[in-house]
Amino acid sequence: MIQKYIIYGKPITKKNSPRIGYVGAHCPVCHKGKYAKVLPSAAYLKYARAAKMYLKPAPKNPLDGRYNVKCLYYMPTRRKVDKTNLESAIMDILVDAGILKDDNSNIVAATDGSRVLYDKSNPRTEIFIEEMEDEADANLRTLP
Repeated sequence: MIQKYIIYGKPITKKNSPRIGYVGAHCPVCHKGKYAKVLPSAAYLKYARAAKMYLKPAPKNPLDGRYNVKCLYYMPTRRKVDKTNLESAIMDILVDAGILKDDNSNIVAATDGSRVLYDKSNPRTEIFIEEMEDEADANLRTLP
């Protein structure tokens, strides 16, 4: 069975325009925290919040099998984008929304078929999550 989700709006990566935030005890002079922390851009945080509204219905329990997560990123311009950064952002959003238990290679075993496309009038991300066969079962079927 394939689950399909569509997130409307221009796909945003986590790694563009990161911010530096400070955590820990604040300095009485400069009022900054003791430790610097790299935070995602404000544009990504806004995109991630909006994306969660489109990721319905979520499964009762986050998916924890082996899955191929195919993403079609429809961008509003033909500018070059880093597909791996787009994938990283979407995987984190899927985990945050409770759709995937984790985005490690045991759960997201493949991203076969993912690509960046162009649609000026309707930028979006189409996500297809398909359960994969166990490798051991697939190998047994291919033996003579």
